[in-house]
Formats: sequence, C-alpha cells, structure tokens
Amino acid sequence: MSGLIGKKVHFDDKYLHVELHDGRIISTPIDWYPDLLAAPVSVLRKYIFICDGTGIEWSDIDYHLSIEAMLEGRSATKAA
Repeated sequence: MSGLIGKKVHFDDKYLHVELHDGRIISTPIDWYPDLLAAPVSVLRKYIFICDGTGIEWSDIDYHLSIEAMLEGRSATKAA
C-alpha cells in the first residue's frame, strides 16, 4: 500500500480526514477514536506523520494511528 502516505490531517464535527500525497482523502468517523474525540482542538492540531508518512502521531496524548488501519476500520494504538 505504497500510496498511503499522509500529507495533511484535518477534522470537522463528525470526521477525521487525512489527505494523501496522491490526492485522495480518507475520512473516518471521529467517534471511532475516543481519545481524539475527547482531545481539545489545540491537541488535535499538533500531529506529526511517522513511519515514512504511513502513520500519524499525537504525542501530547500518546496516540498513534495507521493510515492503513483507517481504511480497514481499525482503531488506533496507544504506545507501550
């Protein structure tokens, strides 16, 4: 799945949107990710892409999300 490289993340009231480098946008319900749903906007804006752009990290809440997992409908993982 080499095309799953993130470029930009944004949110609205219902969805987490990830824009990919190839122009696609993946959108999943924000309520799939309770930690993100509970986080303030200031925290949500402080993300970085990890794993060569295939994952997203919100270090303030120790939350990691695989772009591939978004497509498969899986939730995120917490760091150990």
